[in-house]
Amino acid sequence: MVSVLTFAGVSAAHVDAERMALERRYTRAHSLGDNYVFDPRDGWETVNTTNLAYKYSNHARSDALSGSDAHNDYLDDTADSDYGNSTLVARAKKTSKSKSKKKAPKSSGGSTASNLLKGGLNKVMNSFKAFGKKEPVIITWYTGHDLLNPSCWSNPKWAPTDKSFAAALTLSGWTSKPQCFKFLELCNNPTKCVFVRVVDSCAGCAKGSKHVDLTQAAFEQLGSLSTGLMTVQMRSATDPTDDWLENLWGPKEKAND
Repeated sequence: MVSVLTFAGVSAAHVDAERMALERRYTRAHSLGDNYVFDPRDGWETVNTTNLAYKYSNHARSDALSGSDAHNDYLDDTADSDYGNSTLVARAKKTSKSKSKKKAPKSSGGSTASNLLKGGLNKVMNSFKAFGKKEPVIITWYTGHDLLNPSCWSNPKWAPTDKSFAAALTLSGWTSKPQCFKFLELCNNPTKCVFVRVVDSCAGCAKGSKHVDLTQAAFEQLGSLSTGLMTVQMRSATDPTDDWLENLWGPKEKAND
């Protein structure tokens, strides 16, 4: 006879399947509908997005972009842009060593997870409520040592990974930027949208620029990492009302100090 660990009448396999379903809802792009129109009155703002390959070493850039010329393409494309006179420079290096990543246990509740995913879009939209004032911004992705020591906590014990759904915002000069720990909804088009949480600042982003730097997993839901420049929409969102996923968004505000 095979025994199954249960918690208050719920099997461990069911708990794992439910968590897996929850993670899949928030790590896959959601849709607002094919006919959705981005209206400033609903809090949307236009966002230019790049991969900012110039932030990393030649070796790291080669690994991430397979030897693409995104760095030069970006500089060529933005030489005459209206981003201001500031020059985008590399993010400040962080010296802390990253902690080893633990692999998530595999769940055996495949059929249960499939059932739980039904109506996933409605659950995502019911969990987060988007709002806010429209303003143009830039989004990019970051990785490696830049993930360490997220500045929203004074003494962080947690740091995002490439699989997290987190964001770093311009360090200074963006006076109306969303504050630490706030959630944002970003959309490349009405059928490709993600929610991310602000956990860090971007010292290498141009002063005064409206710049949102994303973890790779979040960026990939909107476009390819090798994309040079694209325009997306952004607006603020509430915290999720269902279960909190620390691996995606980090600990709650005071829990990481």
